[in-house]
Amino acid sequence: MKRSILFLAITLTIAGGAQAQTLSSKQQYTTDTKNAANRYAEDKKLCAEEASSAARMQCLRDAKSEYNSALAAAKANSNSNVNSNKAVTVSTKQLDSCIGCGKVVAVNVNDKDGEGSALGVIAGGVAGAILGNQVGNGTGRDLATIAGAAGGAYAGRKIEQKAKSSKIWEVTVQYDNGERNTFNFDHDPGLSNGDLIKNAGSSIVRR
Repeated sequence: MKRSILFLAITLTIAGGAQAQTLSSKQQYTTDTKNAANRYAEDKKLCAEEASSAARMQCLRDAKSEYNSALAAAKANSNSNVNSNKAVTVSTKQLDSCIGCGKVVAVNVNDKDGEGSALGVIAGGVAGAILGNQVGNGTGRDLATIAGAAGGAYAGRKIEQKAKSSKIWEVTVQYDNGERNTFNFDHDPGLSNGDLIKNAGSSIVRR
């Protein structure tokens, strides 16, 4: 009967240590070893009540064995908690240190002028020269022709640039490390202010 009480007490001690999840690993180990020591002292008192010396010696040996087992279990439980805490810490750091991650802080759409070609300059210059040639006579006509050609060339280039203009999307990103960068797109990237992004080569994508 006393042996059964002894084993049950040791089992409850170990189980109680395993269930106390709110303590730190060091605190848990201290609590488990203290409980094991207290239980060992109680078991020795029980062993003293055995009828024969042989029974008392066997009881003490069993109590010592169970005490050692309780200490080993407490140490194993402490190491398990430490490794678990380390794994959680590493996992948290990996999530918090997403390289190249950030969020969109601004999206602006602007007009971009097209590139003017020589054809636009020539066409504008010819048209301007014709109009300028119709003004005045003699030297005045020659000057008007030159002025008209120059003005026409400039106007022709600007007209061609406007005709070839396009829209450009400027997306400003603030990374988790505090840095900022702006990316230009020739089409709508589908990003809005506050979207979470990450780097993708020389561009960005939603994450």
